[in-house]
Amino acid sequence: MDLEGRLVTGLSPFNISHIERSRVVGPVLGRPLPVGGRAGSPGCGAMPSGFYNPEASGASRPSDRPPKPTAHRNREIPNSTMKPERIRNFCIIAHIDHGKTTLSDRLLEVTGALKKRDMVDQTLDSMDLERERGITIKSHAVALSHPDAAGNDFRLNLIDTPGHVDFSYEVSRSLAACEGAILIVDAAQGVEAQTLANTYLAIENDLTIIPVINKIDLPSADVEWARNQLVEIVGLEGDEAIPVSAKQGIGISEILDAITTRVPPPSGDLDAPPKAMIFDSWYDSYRGVFMLVRVIDGCFRKRQKIRLIATGVEYEIEDLGVFTPKSLPTESLSVGEVGWVIAGIKAVEEVKIGDTLTDAHNPTPEPFPGFQVVKPMVFAGLYPSEAADYANLRDALDKLQLNDSSFDFEPEVSDALGFGFRCGFLGLLHMEIIQSRLEREFELDLVVTAPGVPYRVRLKVGEYEEIHSPAKLAKSQDVEWIEEPFIKATVLTPQEYVGPLLKLMEERRGTQKELRYVGPERVLIEYELPLAEVVSDFYDKLKSVSRGYASYDYELLGWQRSKLVKLDVLVNGKSVDALSVIVHDDFAFKRGQALTSKLKDLIPRQQYEVAIQAALGGRIIARTNVKALRKNVTAKCYGGDITRKRKLLEKQKEGKKRMKQVGQVHVPQEAFLAVLQLDT
Repeated sequence: MDLEGRLVTGLSPFNISHIERSRVVGPVLGRPLPVGGRAGSPGCGAMPSGFYNPEASGASRPSDRPPKPTAHRNREIPNSTMKPERIRNFCIIAHIDHGKTTLSDRLLEVTGALKKRDMVDQTLDSMDLERERGITIKSHAVALSHPDAAGNDFRLNLIDTPGHVDFSYEVSRSLAACEGAILIVDAAQGVEAQTLANTYLAIENDLTIIPVINKIDLPSADVEWARNQLVEIVGLEGDEAIPVSAKQGIGISEILDAITTRVPPPSGDLDAPPKAMIFDSWYDSYRGVFMLVRVIDGCFRKRQKIRLIATGVEYEIEDLGVFTPKSLPTESLSVGEVGWVIAGIKAVEEVKIGDTLTDAHNPTPEPFPGFQVVKPMVFAGLYPSEAADYANLRDALDKLQLNDSSFDFEPEVSDALGFGFRCGFLGLLHMEIIQSRLEREFELDLVVTAPGVPYRVRLKVGEYEEIHSPAKLAKSQDVEWIEEPFIKATVLTPQEYVGPLLKLMEERRGTQKELRYVGPERVLIEYELPLAEVVSDFYDKLKSVSRGYASYDYELLGWQRSKLVKLDVLVNGKSVDALSVIVHDDFAFKRGQALTSKLKDLIPRQQYEVAIQAALGGRIIARTNVKALRKNVTAKCYGGDITRKRKLLEKQKEGKKRMKQVGQVHVPQEAFLAVLQLDT
């Protein structure tokens, strides 16, 4: 069926029965045919089993090929190794909710990657969480087939990447696997902060950018206004922007033609030692780790011994292939191709995103540049609401880590919440995803503490140590200084909200770097901010003061020295580690007052007076008292001498004093969580 529901004629090995397939195709199916391979490279020109090649079987090619492919067109990807000049690797970058996933669906439908009856919304988003929230969490690669105006077949490898800043390293590796990028701009909303950040990332990777103005079918769409924003804010040629409606299927053919004509083919040497870059991986219970790779040089084949350069481990390729979007095994992957590789790897931590794959016996002299070890930048505690679920939580975290090597955890004990785990995440969105998956897939009821950031401590002995919890900070007399991670925040906002936004940035210890108009009514603001000031409620505050019109994106800058101190909370003279926080010295007094005042209302009254104190080292900076429960011991005295009443009151006072010396105050879980959400 085509886009309008009309029946498309023509047979394909994928839309006829098994009996008809054997009768129509005959001996072509089931064995590889050497098409397009080079001499001396066994398997690099083999056709995957299950594909019908009309050229190899002598079938004539019609000269009057229609410009628009049929619904079954993508089922005829000609061979596993295509000439690099006929390959186009591209990705789609956009701000949140600008139609990236919808455009991916239309590209799959128009190129015939899936039949219309098999299409679902957000086809490439495999998780329910991705579909519900409208975000991309895991990368996907799909091989599409599209002919140009002259009838030449092209392999279009679409690499669908996450767009959120939490996954910026994964995005950079996915962009490094491409030569071109489709930049989507909403015709009604224009250029947003994430659009700008992703565009700069694409330019750094030297990609050819194809601007697309989406949602032109909306009543509020203004195509010319969006073109002007591309020129004024991004610096692209507005005349080259393609107006489309991914929902209605308008302009999709123009995008496909632009990919084949504007995006350059991949470069690489087929005779060089095999080299491929890993841009994503996941764990399969039966086959081990799947590696998504882009082949840079050479050729990879089944039963080839490979080496992962970063970890140094060696394995033998068991299987490899491409996604169409269904998994399709092939005999080989060659220069410029994008596909998957299975080598029987059981430990997902051995496969690093951005690592280089090469031949174990003929390794590449230089690995692919840009590899980094991803480090978590946001930390939080995960605790089961019921102590009996601790073992189940540990098993769930172990299983979840198999598919997400960037997530790590270690056991932790809290005075208020009991046994749990200290977990490291790439960012706040990553933390929310992990929490949602634990609750959905493993049916756990969790308590999550307030997120924090790592700190780098310079000790007086001359060493550095990185801490993820205030409780692990060394004594103040042993610390020379403390460093914290900083970010560069970029905000695009209408001009009427500039004042409240600047006030918010200054309250969060920000330093203004740039403020300029990027149009008659829009302002670009850049600030340097401590990461600790934005991990809790900064995004909510930003949306509140701008009434939802401001967009926000950030990138990590590195470590900067700050005047930080550890603020301890003492309840009845004993420090509660779970309530300790690292704050800037200028805000310590305000934070201490807020903590003690909040705890006074939340800690239950005891038989004796309870002192709640905030301390910096050995100096108390704030204090409140929880009044004692008092029995009226003089109620039975109906007159008489006053000394009788004084005797009873003194006896009560002595009893409460002894009780205070041996008694312990337990901070209830409700009070602990309320303090963590404290807004100062």
